[in-house]
Amino acid sequence: MPGQVAEGVILLTGATGNVGRELAALLPEARSLDRSSGADLARPETLDMEGVDSVFLVWPFLTSDGASAVLAKIAKSARRVVYLSSSAVRFGADTDPITRLHADLETAVRASGLEWTILRADTFASNALGWAGQLKAGDVVRGPDNAATAVIDPADIAAVAAAVLRDSQPGTTHTLTGPDVLSRADQVRILGDALGRELTFEATPFDDARAQLLADGRPPALVEALIGSAQNRPASDLVTTTVQDLTGRPARTFRVWADRNLAAFG
Repeated sequence: MPGQVAEGVILLTGATGNVGRELAALLPEARSLDRSSGADLARPETLDMEGVDSVFLVWPFLTSDGASAVLAKIAKSARRVVYLSSSAVRFGADTDPITRLHADLETAVRASGLEWTILRADTFASNALGWAGQLKAGDVVRGPDNAATAVIDPADIAAVAAAVLRDSQPGTTHTLTGPDVLSRADQVRILGDALGRELTFEATPFDDARAQLLADGRPPALVEALIGSAQNRPASDLVTTTVQDLTGRPARTFRVWADRNLAAFG
């Protein structure tokens, strides 16, 4: 439902991420959080909120510690916040550590006193970029399996975020999905079709995947969050029309995302 068009500055956090880069391109008038100038969500006092009316919030930490202080800082100047959450929150906060984080952030956002909109996104298509190294070396992707979900193109998340930031919808929670429910094996097959190669997915036991991630130098807390998510998150056959409803065009398929990102796997 149309609302009040945003006035003042839009501040983008996470502007160098897979969603943030797309959103920054769609909102050239927005200001990106500039870490090079010392701005850091871990230190709310460093945030430049002058003239800011709306904030697109991506929380980059593994716990919600400090979120209330950041939101309090935002609320001193801004009117509203759009928070990028996870569709898995609907399964319950204790599903896995990443879902707990998003559930805690949603609670903090709702309690902030700001006008709020929450975007619960399904599995990012761009997670497949993590397979690039393996596919440059061969035709097999190995890793922990997880439940199938309606994988979404980050460009579609950005398009919805841009629409909401430009046309306020306070107090609403939107669930964003792609058009097709896909397993990791499905994604690898589709990626192979796009590359003109016959690719296969081999599921790695969770203990082996944990050991490999730790050996690769990943922080233990991150490893446990990733393994917990893969191991415990339920399968979902939910497909929503949110992208169509808020942008006027259907959500892109995983194949469209793959075609756009072939160079990363070559």
